[in-house]
Amino acid sequence: MRGFLPEINPLREYSIPSPSLDRLQAIAGNLPKLLLTGRVPSTLESLQHDDLSIDELVAKNLDQDLRLAMVQLSFVAHAYIWGGIKPQEHLPEVVAKPWVQLAKLFDRPPVLSYASYCLHNWFLIEPEESISLENIGLITNFLGGVDEDWFVTVHVCIEHAAADAIEAAEIIAKCTSESSEEEIASLFHRIERSLIDVNQIFSRMPERCDPYIYYHRVRPFIFGSKDNPDLKDGLIYENQFNNEPQFFRGETGAQSSIIPSLDGALGIQHSTDSLRHYLNEMREYMPSEHRKFIEKVETTSTLKELVDESRNLQDSYNACLEQIRAFRALHLEYASTYIHKQSKQKNPFGSGGSTIKGTGGTPFMSYLKKHRDETEKHKK
Repeated sequence: MRGFLPEINPLREYSIPSPSLDRLQAIAGNLPKLLLTGRVPSTLESLQHDDLSIDELVAKNLDQDLRLAMVQLSFVAHAYIWGGIKPQEHLPEVVAKPWVQLAKLFDRPPVLSYASYCLHNWFLIEPEESISLENIGLITNFLGGVDEDWFVTVHVCIEHAAADAIEAAEIIAKCTSESSEEEIASLFHRIERSLIDVNQIFSRMPERCDPYIYYHRVRPFIFGSKDNPDLKDGLIYENQFNNEPQFFRGETGAQSSIIPSLDGALGIQHSTDSLRHYLNEMREYMPSEHRKFIEKVETTSTLKELVDESRNLQDSYNACLEQIRAFRALHLEYASTYIHKQSKQKNPFGSGGSTIKGTGGTPFMSYLKKHRDETEKHKK
């Protein structure tokens, strides 16, 4: 049971021999050194247009290989865009073409999203042992190092810990007035226990991810072009989209499907405003099967009505909501420590990206407060 993590462990190497894939693998694997020496632009600009072709993978429909290519192209592209003193406004065709090709295949925008940054970017250090913070490594990095790895692997382990909550949410969304209160209460307890594990893992973020390092060495590479003053004219993907600038959101935890799924199953609704629009927009960046899952639990769940009609279920329902509220409160706390406070400090390394917006291009503090408060209001 993996929740939204892939059931089969992500590939670390391609399953077929190919000069273009070998080239992509070599560049992606060497990104920390290329970024350190400022050689990402010259490396990509020295290539021919089809030197990173993925046509062979597409023709053979090798799903896991295609996901690995999406991870590596996303990292390479973002290293090119965000690796210098100023962001690049033009992405060379050698990366842009296969990246757009894969994005269309996966029905996601060509930008580094949570799926490629986290869900499909890990491996087990000891293959026979389970997923844990003591047994997960990253396949692809930007600069690398303890802080970057820990930031992402914490999210991988959160996804794994949430798996039972997601399975219970799928079942609970199908419950009707014919369902027993004991069954519903049992499902509530599964969700609560799973989210207690999630929050315990999330609370470990400060152990090995320092706010200063995160802000200046991790965060700058995961921005997008939409609502970002540093790329106010968008990004041109050479010979793609008729060479018209494109605007996409940056990577953000709001692209995880865990909380939207639980909101949908438990009947937690957010008021109709720019925040609600943003949350819905984030679904475009999720894997299509995850989007469909969220929509299914949202449209089928009548749980809120069942809880309203039964006093016996209200305490266990509130216990689930309390864990979601706690998760959102901790997220808000980290946003303050890792981003807001860092943006106020003078330092020799610049602004760490936009100091006003979250990596998704949002006024993150007000959004996260609203998430937390609206969850609290749904308690019975």
